[in-house]
Amino acid sequence: MTKKELADVIHTRIGLSKREAAEIVEFFFDIVKEKLGNGEGFKIPKFGSFRVQNRKARKGRNPATGETIEIIKRKAVVFKPSRFLRDAINKKSPVE
Repeated sequence: MTKKELADVIHTRIGLSKREAAEIVEFFFDIVKEKLGNGEGFKIPKFGSFRVQNRKARKGRNPATGETIEIIKRKAVVFKPSRFLRDAINKKSPVE
């Protein structure tokens, strides 16, 4: 699903104008990017949480040439689904 498709769903279900729905979606993602950019986590109850994880530098290999390369240290966004989301995907009741 794209941001445009998400805005269309909000427009259809809530009745906001397409422009307002698109602004809400953009605003939400701007907040998420800002929080993660500051190294903060972002939790959405009954959905999951996003956090920034530091990855150490390591040696890697180019699969095409076999050449060893250095992969620099970096930050990565990690998503952990909530129990409710995992159960919904697996069609289970969360109290089972």
